[in-house]
Amino acid sequence: EIVLGIDNIIFISIMAGKLPLHQQEPARRLGLLMALAFRLLLLLAIGQIVAMTAPLFYAGTMPVSGRDLLLFLGGLFLLVKAGVE
Repeated sequence: EIVLGIDNIIFISIMAGKLPLHQQEPARRLGLLMALAFRLLLLLAIGQIVAMTAPLFYAGTMPVSGRDLLLFLGGLFLLVKAGVE
């Protein structure tokens, strides 16, 4: 996940291409650096959520932790995305 997706690279290239020629290269570098930093921060945040194994609440008699919520919402997202595609 640390490697940038092709969609990020294309978007940054398109936006940087609208700048004057002398500003394009620094804008591309800054955009890629910021995208990488944002992805790393998201990865760290997900790592913290996955480590949350203590119950946050109970659904009936079943304990639900942060990790359970993340896995459930991620699976739901994938099901919806697959259905839409």
